[in-house]
Amino acid sequence: MVHHVLVAPDKFKGSLTAAEVAARVSAGLGVPTVELPVADGGDGTVDAAVAGGFSRTTIDVTGPTGERIPASYAWHADETAVVELSEASGLRRLPGGLEPLTATSYGTGELIADAVRRGAKRVVLGLGGSACTDGGAGMVQALGARLLDADGNDLPRGGAALSGLARIDMSGFVDISGVEFVVASDVDNPLLGPHGAAAVYGPQKGATPEDVKALEAALARLAAVATATHGLVGAAERRSSRRESEERANEERSGRDHEHERRSSRRESEERANEERSGRDHEHEHDDT
Repeated sequence: MVHHVLVAPDKFKGSLTAAEVAARVSAGLGVPTVELPVADGGDGTVDAAVAGGFSRTTIDVTGPTGERIPASYAWHADETAVVELSEASGLRRLPGGLEPLTATSYGTGELIADAVRRGAKRVVLGLGGSACTDGGAGMVQALGARLLDADGNDLPRGGAALSGLARIDMSGFVDISGVEFVVASDVDNPLLGPHGAAAVYGPQKGATPEDVKALEAALARLAAVATATHGLVGAAERRSSRRESEERANEERSGRDHEHERRSSRRESEERANEERSGRDHEHEHDDT
């Protein structure tokens, strides 16, 4: 006999939230159920945490195109906060059309800042469903960093503006010492390259091929300045470098294999030629006899 069924779905993107899916599945089963919506770091991550026992905190933040919107994060008594990128900076937060070059993650930084001021010792940051391709630039701006151009002026928000980045001033950054950050994501794309943020996810946010090129160059500038001024080399770049090294090693191995095959083929040809020559010599000796 079935006593309980655990119903733990993710969202049906564009159709139902995880909680709505759980409710409908439970209604259809006709047996006692325990509903526990889950998430992959994208839309619904805060809702899943609340369903799991966290409380909800809602504040006004900056939306992806600059408007003020209400957004929530989840809070637990053990001083853990669950922040969802798409909650403040997601595609569903766009008031009109897509804005791939100017959309910002600033509001997500405001959620993090509020949680840190509240005393969070652990921040779980869910990534996914965002409207922006700014490399988290807006997020760090909200946390107090200044992204400056060559004349010392603050850059506008949005990914495309990063092409003019000359310096990162961290002097006003929020004190996050003692705060552990955990990224919740189901992908591991590097920042740059054909598998990078702009190339893979830019089109989902409305980027044209020309926009993708502009965003790729802007993110490359962000990475270069961050590395030069703060020594920030992300795990994504290390993975990309490791992938490139593996590809080179595979190419070298393939080259060695081809060279070995060529040598083997040449050796076999020489052996056949020797056998044929030896056969002709024996035939010549027989004729002489």
